[in-house]
Amino acid sequence: MSGRRTDQADDMILETEGLTIAFGGHVAVQEVSLKVERNRFKSIIGPNGAGKTTLFNLLSGQLRPTAGYVRFKGKDITPLAPFQRTRLGMGRSFQITNVFPNLTVLENVRLAVQSQQGVRLNWYASAKAYRRFEEEAKHWLDMVLLGNRIGVMANYLAHGEKRKLELAMLLALQPDLLLLDEPTAGISIEEVPAILEVIRKVKEAGNRTIVLIEHKMDMVLDLSDSIAVLFNGKLLADGRPEDIMNNETVQAAYLGGLYDDAVASAGD
Repeated sequence: MSGRRTDQADDMILETEGLTIAFGGHVAVQEVSLKVERNRFKSIIGPNGAGKTTLFNLLSGQLRPTAGYVRFKGKDITPLAPFQRTRLGMGRSFQITNVFPNLTVLENVRLAVQSQQGVRLNWYASAKAYRRFEEEAKHWLDMVLLGNRIGVMANYLAHGEKRKLELAMLLALQPDLLLLDEPTAGISIEEVPAILEVIRKVKEAGNRTIVLIEHKMDMVLDLSDSIAVLFNGKLLADGRPEDIMNNETVQAAYLGGLYDDAVASAGD
């Protein structure tokens, strides 16, 4: 029996138990116990104000819980700061893009590559010393469909391109777990397919775990291995997409007619 429990634990890259945070009298996340399997794609959905981003802030260390714990790769990381979690292999994107606007696209990703390899900037080093970092940076930029924009200053990118650049920087850190907080937020309808293609490529590589917050249900249904539903800060349901979509409690609390719309859209 003990061996079986160990195997199951090894399959879970991220776990929370009783995770809770209160701001004064408001409990934003309440006793959330969640498990995320290694190299799988889990989406977290729920109406506005359900506690999704607050939960991400607890997972990535921006907030400390009032109660409960977060475990990553079997290690209790509840007291760890965000940068310590990053070093363990956790990467997180935000709803607001976070890039260096006065550096080129290539320089942004090259710095992420150097950070991942533990190399500090050396003003006296020759340009050749950084060539290998640039080559790897180009690899990640090609992956997010920005290979033709390497010399452009990040400040001049369209919003959708900045989201792709942020994702390239995140991938360059080579995290085992990606926390993607609404990667299509603020992006035009025309730009969404490109972001979707990038995320699909990351998933199909099969060597990273992805946890996604997203309101676009067609995207969630298309990509997810499992879906967790938050409502009023509580975990309402967690399971396979088809089970979640057919869950009457979920439908009553949140989905309504969104599922039918998503299915119709996916079939177009």
